[in-house]
Amino acid sequence: MRVAIGNDHAGYPLRAPLIELIESSGHQVLNFGTDTEHPVDYPRFAAKVAYAIRDGQADLGVVICGTGIGSSIVANKVAGVYCALCNDPYTSRMARSHNNANVIALGARVIGPALAADILKNFLETQPSNEPRHVRRRQQVQQIEAGTELTQE
Repeated sequence: MRVAIGNDHAGYPLRAPLIELIESSGHQVLNFGTDTEHPVDYPRFAAKVAYAIRDGQADLGVVICGTGIGSSIVANKVAGVYCALCNDPYTSRMARSHNNANVIALGARVIGPALAADILKNFLETQPSNEPRHVRRRQQVQQIEAGTELTQE
């Protein structure tokens, strides 16, 4: 699997151990992050990851900034990208299983390297659920994304 990763200056210290985890799990890394802790704007890096997902260059993505909030907002602006901000392993597993999230956002100033590794590991190892209720809900999200109003049921 190809995993795109992008980070701003706040996410830089967390990136190296996560790249190591991705590669040791047998996946290819596409690195779109900054290589220093010199302040930069997170939207540029989160957008690169989102575009890589949209364009089929990557299967999954990881965006890292101070809180993960800004990067998740940016990633979710790109059609076909479903980014979940996760601060624990359970939500990362549910983001993949129930919501078919294809990008995970992590806050480097919120979680430490060990917890980030556990969160990412769960995200990478979880497959989307084929349960009808989850499939139906994901289809509704896609309809909304396409600008189609949902009908009452």
